[in-house]
Amino acid sequence: MTRPYLDRDSAEGAAEVLRVYAQPQRLMILSCLAGGPRVVSEIEACTGIGQPALSQQLATLRRAGLVTCTREARQVRYALATEQVCTCIAHLQEMFAPSRLPAAARGASRRG
Repeated sequence: MTRPYLDRDSAEGAAEVLRVYAQPQRLMILSCLAGGPRVVSEIEACTGIGQPALSQQLATLRRAGLVTCTREARQVRYALATEQVCTCIAHLQEMFAPSRLPAAARGASRRG
């Protein structure tokens, strides 16, 4: 396995994936999907993200290969694309649990 910080191309690839993760609405969607596949209305209810923004963020996550979608009759069901994405979200949830955030970051999350 190549260490990203030793190889420029690997580092750039990793940074690009991290840019996709580094957006609050996308993290909320991924966290919601960590509980299992969901249709759009369930993701909207879980995250509170409105339909236009939710569709835009889901499209970004699909293009990045982080989520998959399947059509079921008139609904589209979204799921995390790979076990690697599931593991990454689980680690992020553990690392950034509110109890683990510095006090300044906890205050910022309540303001925003």
